[in-house]
Amino acid sequence: MNKFIAIAAVVLLASGCASAPQDDPWADERDPFEQVNRDVWDFNEELDDAVIRPAAKAYSHVPKPVRKGLSNAVENLDEVSSLVNNALQGKAVDAGVSFWRFAINSTVGVLGIFDVATEMGIERREEGFGEVLASYGVADGPYLMLPGLGPTVVVDRGGDVVDGMYFPLDNINGPASVARWMIKGLEARIQLMDLEPMLEESLDPYSFVKESYFQRWQDKVYDGNPPAPPQEEELDDDFYDQF
Repeated sequence: MNKFIAIAAVVLLASGCASAPQDDPWADERDPFEQVNRDVWDFNEELDDAVIRPAAKAYSHVPKPVRKGLSNAVENLDEVSSLVNNALQGKAVDAGVSFWRFAINSTVGVLGIFDVATEMGIERREEGFGEVLASYGVADGPYLMLPGLGPTVVVDRGGDVVDGMYFPLDNINGPASVARWMIKGLEARIQLMDLEPMLEESLDPYSFVKESYFQRWQDKVYDGNPPAPPQEEELDDDFYDQF
């Protein structure tokens, strides 16, 4: 029941908060809670310096085969949700790929520890329920900076709630669930270390991360082919003649 309450809250937030009025004409309509988000950003930076980055650096020294095996096993748990979400979008081929990946890696790959499917040329077709909603025209909802989790939009994070209801994730709880999130989080943080120089050189790291998130989200929703941004209407020559 708690999961359905969470989904209802996400839908209400997406439909209501996303259209919050803005007094500042220069405000980013995607980010109606910018001041709160910036405060959370500052908190996350302190948390990262004190806990997350040191933990990721320590985890990076774990032998690579061990890390790879754990990461493979965690990713294998998401294959069933990808199967369903691809099917919901009419992507029959991609759904079939997710099915065979789960079947092969869960058996021959020893519960997903070994990514045998990729070695056979069967690449991942990862798809979240948030992308399903977006493909059917559900609005992103407001941009949020979550404590300890980072940037997202309501429909993206809300989709994760639904993905957690699919087998086998619905049977994972307690220490196993914590371990799964820790492995995913640490691997993601290790990958982000290569981008730290770009972040440090940016004039506004908060905005840099926000734009990067939206680019990645659009890339996921449109399977790597997002629509071109609308062209700004060119001013008529008569406008310049006035000056």
